[in-house]
Amino acid sequence: MKHRVILFIPLLLAGCGTLPQPFLGRPGPEGALLSVPPPPVLIVPPPRDALLGDNAARLYATDLAQALVKRDVPSLARPAGKADWRLIAQARIVQSQVVPAFSIVGPTGKIYGHATSAPVAEQAWANGDPAVLKVAAESAAPELATQLSAINASVQQSNPLSLENRPPRVLFAGVGGAPGDGDHALAINLQRDLPQLGIVMVANKHDADFIVNGTVKASPSTHSQERGGVDIVELDWIVRGQSGEFIGKVSQLHDLKPSQMTPYWGDVAMAAAQQAALGLKQVIVNAIPKRIASDSHPATPAKSSMRPEP
Repeated sequence: MKHRVILFIPLLLAGCGTLPQPFLGRPGPEGALLSVPPPPVLIVPPPRDALLGDNAARLYATDLAQALVKRDVPSLARPAGKADWRLIAQARIVQSQVVPAFSIVGPTGKIYGHATSAPVAEQAWANGDPAVLKVAAESAAPELATQLSAINASVQQSNPLSLENRPPRVLFAGVGGAPGDGDHALAINLQRDLPQLGIVMVANKHDADFIVNGTVKASPSTHSQERGGVDIVELDWIVRGQSGEFIGKVSQLHDLKPSQMTPYWGDVAMAAAQQAALGLKQVIVNAIPKRIASDSHPATPAKSSMRPEP
């Protein structure tokens, strides 16, 4: 089966995520990556403003992540994505010593905390001495872990229903237009795949953050006879908000023989749904910051002041 997947995603702001939660145990990097849905993870990108070369910056980020994992904060050293909570490290020189400093940044770009750690000899830091960097990371970890625990508790208590603190909820409104049993087969498979990506499926519109539906259109290829009777099948998956506003679309183009769709789609539906679920998850992740901002700043009368972001 030949296929092409095209994502049509509106330009949106930063991503989203949940807070690092020290009380989740100690899954380490492997546990964080393999769990479905994954536990909250703090990303430690190699610092750009820490007075370190590229190799030393990567080493320092790794040391910080490992030191935090030892204190029950699931952490990974890698470049941060839009949906990540992240620890931004910097450094400044004070009286011939380097003072590391840190900012804890949420997925919407809000800074939730600051910290500094013990000064380090300027020359040893500039040399990127591995032993010095490791000691510096370990000395910073206790204060950072304490702050992360407090931040987590504060945000969870401030708005436990916010998308920042829970998985997105999706109402699936069905599929239409597919030949054979495609409408049913695609629907069954998509509703199986989305929860495996950390999305909660709901049956009531009032419980949903997003509404998803699919449409299918099959038409003979212009070279159908040359290619043995192949149809071009277009699957469009639309994501809307609870009130019906357009959020984004995932489009798939497949070259299929009619015999692959009638009377049964079978493995074709399984493969198409898996691809669609990945694209839909990305559309939803990209849309969540707007939802978080809406939760934090609800519409109010002109004479009232907006509620501050929690």
